[in-house]
Amino acid sequence: MYKFLEATVDGYMTRNVRTVKRDLDMLELSEMFDRDDFNSYPVEDDGQVVGIVTKFDILKCFAFTPTQMVPRYLDLMNRKVGDVMTPEFIYVSPDTRLTRVLQIMVEHRIRSIIVLDSTQKLVGIIAREDVIAALKATARD
Repeated sequence: MYKFLEATVDGYMTRNVRTVKRDLDMLELSEMFDRDDFNSYPVEDDGQVVGIVTKFDILKCFAFTPTQMVPRYLDLMNRKVGDVMTPEFIYVSPDTRLTRVLQIMVEHRIRSIIVLDSTQKLVGIIAREDVIAALKATARD
């Protein structure tokens, strides 16, 4: 367990990150989630991360109130990622300790965190599964 205390994001993050653009429609996004089995995608504009979109964001499109008319499924799925993404996102750097990542995930109930370098460029993503793998790997040592 002591090795986990020293472990950083850099050793466990996914480096080859798939991103989406703001103008991608929700139907295409839904198909990407099915195909890739990811929890979220960073949203990029001109090489800069401008938000994050998750499976939960798709679900939020269908949360209706009694006073709201229920639109058709395809009308909702034609909305753009830019309409539903979270523009204020939590991110960490590659040298962030995994203990901090674990704390953030538990506190904010999030499944994955974007990893940005010192110039704010996307270098990876760290998911719950990565943290669990790190826990297992460091427990064996």
